[in-house]
Amino acid sequence: MHIPTLQDVRQAREVIAPYLQPTPLIAFGALSRDLDCQAYLKCENLQPVGAFKVRGGINLMASLSEEERRRGVITASTGNHGQSVAYAAQCFGVPATVLVPRKPNPLKVRAMRRLGAQVVEHGRDYDEALLEAQHRAASQGLRYIHGSNEPLLIAGVGTVSLEVMEELADVEIIVVPVGGGSGAAGHCIVAKGLNPAIQVIGVQAERAPAVYHSWQEKRIVELDSADTFAEGLATRCGYELPLRILWERLDDMVLVSEDEMDGAILYLLETTHLLAEPAGAAPTAAALKLGERLAGKRVVLILSGGNITLEQLRAVMDRTKAP
Repeated sequence: MHIPTLQDVRQAREVIAPYLQPTPLIAFGALSRDLDCQAYLKCENLQPVGAFKVRGGINLMASLSEEERRRGVITASTGNHGQSVAYAAQCFGVPATVLVPRKPNPLKVRAMRRLGAQVVEHGRDYDEALLEAQHRAASQGLRYIHGSNEPLLIAGVGTVSLEVMEELADVEIIVVPVGGGSGAAGHCIVAKGLNPAIQVIGVQAERAPAVYHSWQEKRIVELDSADTFAEGLATRCGYELPLRILWERLDDMVLVSEDEMDGAILYLLETTHLLAEPAGAAPTAAALKLGERLAGKRVVLILSGGNITLEQLRAVMDRTKAP
């Protein structure tokens, strides 16, 4: 698979520009004071589908041949990637099918269906849904879209980092959530391509650390489960293409607990009035944990998505009530 270049990301920006506006990069005084650094949030929760992945979906869908568009596309997702594919498919008039694990986030499923995608529940987790999507793609002649092993997706989501660098060229640390790793790979390509001194730090859930172990051990690790409430981080296997980029360029990866993500969701809501889903709050959870390592630095936290249901938010509030 082709490893995307900085030029690929620049081309992707031209492709997605007619469909998506740049998202805000906002400095919050309270966040900076609490972290003892110059802290900024990159607000990808304000995308049309509430998450950063839509950038990659547009970039990939624009590249399809007329025959591929006529036949349609299929993918697997825990929600945000599926919304990205559904949104992009609607933009280009392409039939789309999304395989989701059983008991998916209902907010994300409703959004995919409103965008015209066929949504099929299959399997206990993302990886089982992925295998079924691959099988259907082969048997039905559909264009299969892998959520991580797709150069055009990585180039598309890399445009987040282009926007960060243009607004804050002297950023020193970027903290980004890691599910399959496409977002972190995009930041490594762009930010470190423009300034190798920038640190890119990935964040995974303690209860879904497959990419963390894959990155540490320099081999693809597959685990038995990904038991986290953060759907965007719930993968139990590392993936080749993003890992090839992360092995070479990622500076560090940290793990955060379910409680730490709970706390970060409410912290962001109280201090910035921004709504984050668990994966979107993971960089803030990591920043609160990293402490002195960020002190005095210019730090960008990627708020990757805001697709949390009211039921999930109530559960977070109940879990974090003072005894």
